[in-house]
Amino acid sequence: MARSNEPIFWSLFSAGGVVAAFFFPITILISAFAVSCNWISAEGLHELAGRPLARLYIFVLISLPLFHWAHRFRYVALDLGFKGLKGVLPFICYGAALLGTGLAAFILGWG
Repeated sequence: MARSNEPIFWSLFSAGGVVAAFFFPITILISAFAVSCNWISAEGLHELAGRPLARLYIFVLISLPLFHWAHRFRYVALDLGFKGLKGVLPFICYGAALLGTGLAAFILGWG
């Protein structure tokens, strides 16, 4: 039986979907709604975003949905008839997700 790396990409797809579905709404609620209602100040939110655990949360919030997008885009492109790109499409999609993840790490101060 041939070994495949598909389970890795499917797990990243699933984790990215969970993060997008569960953590984006609460992040929007905290960062937009709570600041506009003066429940937390903008300076307090900026201070919170500078803490290591919050930066890890932001990193996960950015990187996993990028892999979700990459996997979905890859299979949608194949379904739309781009069969000729079957060999290069994974490198384009997952490479873009890796580039975005690296950029997020750099901006957050880890690169």
